Amino acid sequence: MSLEQYKPRSFSYLPPVVKNLLILNALFFVATYAFASAFNIDLNKYLSLHYFASPDFRPWQYITYMFMHDTSGFGHIFFNMFALWMFGNALENLWGPKRFLIFYLLTGLGAAFVQTSVNFYEISSLQHAVSLYNVSPTPDAFVELLQSHFKGQFNPEKLNIFIREWSTNPSGVDFIQKASGFIEEFLQPHLDIVTLGASGAVFGILVAFGMTFPNTLLYIYFLIPVKAKWVVIGYASLELFFGVSGVQSNVAHFAHLGGALFGLLIILYWRKHPGKIL
Repeated sequence: MSLEQYKPRSFSYLPPVVKNLLILNALFFVATYAFASAFNIDLNKYLSLHYFASPDFRPWQYITYMFMHDTSGFGHIFFNMFALWMFGNALENLWGPKRFLIFYLLTGLGAAFVQTSVNFYEISSLQHAVSLYNVSPTPDAFVELLQSHFKGQFNPEKLNIFIREWSTNPSGVDFIQKASGFIEEFLQPHLDIVTLGASGAVFGILVAFGMTFPNTLLYIYFLIPVKAKWVVIGYASLELFFGVSGVQSNVAHFAHLGGALFGLLIILYWRKHPGKIL
């Protein structure tokens, strides 16, 4: 059987790393649900990746976040694990367990690095805007700051009443302090951003599959045949659009792109240095 003809035969046909990754992800998923239900402990606080300025950040989260998934439903973990099995199966059988595991972890770390970098840029921009506002805190500057950087995070009716009252006494210390409290309240969710899931590493695997088996047909919705290379390009383009446009802002699109980017770089490095793993 040629590489272009490779297709996984059944779910029971699992190489060791893919199998153990599936088991670990399932165990973390069950444990997250069980700890929340039985002990009211949110494992996401300790194991999902928090922004490094958050008090909940821990260094090990750069690894553990890859095994955490949204427990409000099964879609997040199901599609990640299905893709891990479908594409990772072929790659591990081709590369061997050691190379595949290193690739998986590096793309997951790369995804976290890119997402953290994007978060840092966005939060730094917000903090800079707040610093400029603090130089001269007026009702007009307050409105401009909210509309430019925190739109959709506040109750317009509640704030309109406050702004009208503040406008009657623009230099009032109590109003300025209350406005600062609102700003801290709106800034906090950006500092509490949490990244979780295997999607970054899975996107790296998808890129590797597309580069290794570019002409293999994948069936979109089980009906439409598309070559793997076009699926990879299409997914990456969508993720870039969603990330830049802010559509689906609750999804870590730049983590997906980071995993894809690091996957691309690793494959190019291995092709240039075929005898090396690192």
